[in-house]
Amino acid sequence: MKKVKFLSGIAIMAITLIAVSCQKNSELAVYEENVSIEILDQIGQLGFSTDNVIKTEDGYLVEGDILLTTTRMAELMDDVKLRVGTEEHYRTYNLISDLPRVIKVSVNKKLPSNYGAAVDEAISRYNNENLQISFQRVARRGDIDITSGPKWWNNYGILGEAGFPSANGEPHGTIKMNSTAFKNASLGYLATVIAHEMGHCIGFRHTDYMDRSFSCGGSYSNEGDAGVGAVHIPGTPVNPENRSWMLSCTDGSNRPFTNNDQSALGYLY
Repeated sequence: MKKVKFLSGIAIMAITLIAVSCQKNSELAVYEENVSIEILDQIGQLGFSTDNVIKTEDGYLVEGDILLTTTRMAELMDDVKLRVGTEEHYRTYNLISDLPRVIKVSVNKKLPSNYGAAVDEAISRYNNENLQISFQRVARRGDIDITSGPKWWNNYGILGEAGFPSANGEPHGTIKMNSTAFKNASLGYLATVIAHEMGHCIGFRHTDYMDRSFSCGGSYSNEGDAGVGAVHIPGTPVNPENRSWMLSCTDGSNRPFTNNDQSALGYLY
């Protein structure tokens, strides 16, 4: 997820691009090496945006907060059954299996102290929905481990990173969070970002998939290309929703589940 204030989305995005160009260094260059045309083609075929793809030590960061490892890309390529989104809520083809199920979540001790309460709040939001999946915080070795991301994220405004469920129905095992971006954040705001990344781990795509500019500002940008994309969740509305917890970018506010978010969660789980 990226942070974009809505006072002037286009202007702020332009400022961000200028800031990045002025803050290049040797550490950042490692993550900016060219991504091959073949890799971009695979990413596009999977239904993800090929704009601003960043090569990292773990794989490729796409759409601002989604990690694609080479292993996961190979799994997804074997079973591309997604379509371009024109509706609001979307899921990946892979979902969590063996329901009902408790997913354990651990928080790395190196993260600031405010993360503990925010993770508890994010967990309670899901558990209050009485789904077939629930979350439980554990001291270590969770099914999902929340840890800190690299410092160079600050150059891009990246707040968090997560992946999607595996082909055998396991949640993505790691959420990385920007450990310095939330020093003065409210509990609700940080909990919303964590809940957003947890949403990716259990199979949710961005709700403004069809046009990231809805929450990020700037020009029209669909995250997919012809023939592939995200699977629409029945019962969710045609147009993007302002307060959805799975919007691509955040305005820094608290966003509990909307009625439509709850419908999407209830339909899948």
